[in-house]
Amino acid sequence: MDIQIYDHTNEESKANIELVQNVLNFAGDYLKLAENTEMSVTLMHNDEIHGINKTYRKVDRATDVISFAIEDDEDSDPIIMDDELAEEIAPNIGDLMISVDKVKEQAEYLGHSYQRELGFLCVHGFLHLNGYDHMETKDQEVMFPLQKEILNAYGLKR
Repeated sequence: MDIQIYDHTNEESKANIELVQNVLNFAGDYLKLAENTEMSVTLMHNDEIHGINKTYRKVDRATDVISFAIEDDEDSDPIIMDDELAEEIAPNIGDLMISVDKVKEQAEYLGHSYQRELGFLCVHGFLHLNGYDHMETKDQEVMFPLQKEILNAYGLKR
């Protein structure tokens, strides 16, 4: 996958950025996405994700991860193209915003590593970008086991 990672914190270690890259590539392979699939991840602090959450979701608080899936916009018309052109254009699944402050808080609260929590939020958001949800029980029964399966297979067991 082609994953653009933006660090708005200027604090993230190279190892954590590599973890984001590697776990998302692993998840993409796990879901058998096209190799040229594109997405972005932005690492930020609580104040920035709070503003995004308030503006786009009308929720006035910081959150851990926000997913902006390209296919989520129900008001837009789909792009129609022939098969040849569709093969040339890389599919873009969307953007993830992750609060590194929430990663730290939640890792401490849950008693596992920062890396495990960062990997979890990457996979969780990634699954949202690919159409998975957990608002209904039947959706949870699909998304949560898949999330755990990917994390365990990658080696980020709880």
